[in-house]
Amino acid sequence: MAIIFSLGISLVFGDRIISSLKRLQVGETVRDLGLEGQKEKSGTPTMGGLMIIISILIPTLLFAKLDNIYIQLLLFSTVGFATIGFFDDRLKLLKKNKEGLRGKYKILGQVFMGLVVSLVMIFHQDVVVRVPLVQAQKMGWEVTKHFKVTVPQLNKAPVTRVMSYAKAQITNVPFLKDNEFDYSLFVAHNLNLVWLVFLPIVIFIITAVSNGANLTDGLDGLLTGVAAIIGATLAVLAWVSGNAIVADYLNILFIPHSQELVIYAAGFIGATIGFLWYNSYPASVFMGDTGSLMIGGVIAVMAVMLRKEILIPILCGIMLVESLSVIMQVSYFKYTKKKSGEGKRIFLMSPLHHHYQKKGLHEMKIVIRFWITGILLAVLTVITLKLR
Repeated sequence: MAIIFSLGISLVFGDRIISSLKRLQVGETVRDLGLEGQKEKSGTPTMGGLMIIISILIPTLLFAKLDNIYIQLLLFSTVGFATIGFFDDRLKLLKKNKEGLRGKYKILGQVFMGLVVSLVMIFHQDVVVRVPLVQAQKMGWEVTKHFKVTVPQLNKAPVTRVMSYAKAQITNVPFLKDNEFDYSLFVAHNLNLVWLVFLPIVIFIITAVSNGANLTDGLDGLLTGVAAIIGATLAVLAWVSGNAIVADYLNILFIPHSQELVIYAAGFIGATIGFLWYNSYPASVFMGDTGSLMIGGVIAVMAVMLRKEILIPILCGIMLVESLSVIMQVSYFKYTKKKSGEGKRIFLMSPLHHHYQKKGLHEMKIVIRFWITGILLAVLTVITLKLR
């Protein structure tokens, strides 16, 4: 129902939202970068990310349990990141400020969002993982509940284990059989100081992925399609992490209450696919920073909630490569200019998708190849559940 509603909202109300943006004269101002088909995009309505946000929020409010801390945190993140992007778009379009929101203010907003998420993950009583009681007591984790579980054995009598819901900053590590990592190891098992490690890591992840999504949003349908693929993968990860039997079988952390994230992920998938209907080449609307910052932010938040943040370089590999291409280009240009007085470039243009445009590839061919790469990375992400 969540995916049907989100997709339906996008398709039914999309034309009306685009018409409203046109009446408000919220059109994209395109800088002349010498790219094919670039000038034709000037004046295309932007801030279409509002369509994605509405299509996510309504199904989530209708179908998810609103007393669930993970849903509450995702709703907060959706609105929070969208607000940062909205102010950036507003300055660019309505105030005719080409730079938009100053970089330091944008980063401050992202850091604040990361701070809130990490503090909730550390201190909220409902944010727990299921581990054997013996393990929780050995590690000194706070146990909120303990109970007996009967586990069936192949050709053997069932085994009864004492399990617990414990507050622990642990995560799953891909490719390793013993795949749990405890953040408190960084501070010699001092649980009172684990926030010194966990907090900056979460802030960095959320800021990096949010900005990576923003950089990826440079071609018609590119970020929208990649986001839909990532959303589908996160839905799978949420389902297996929220199902005790499947989590035990896969030897990953069972996270109580996380099954509700499947509903949000379904809304996310429907919203991005619905937006792609209008954003595919040639785009009738752009999402703007309102949509791109929100997409990157909620993807990172979901990965952190599901204790799968170490998988982000694989799952969000497209965004990672786009970000690295910009970092490498700028760093190398500054280095060579300092050394020889003349700046040199690694790529014809960055982010990476513009490099391929400069090489003469059609925009749609680049987008589809990036989608295919995103699908391969999504498959690899899911395979890590068994490949150890």
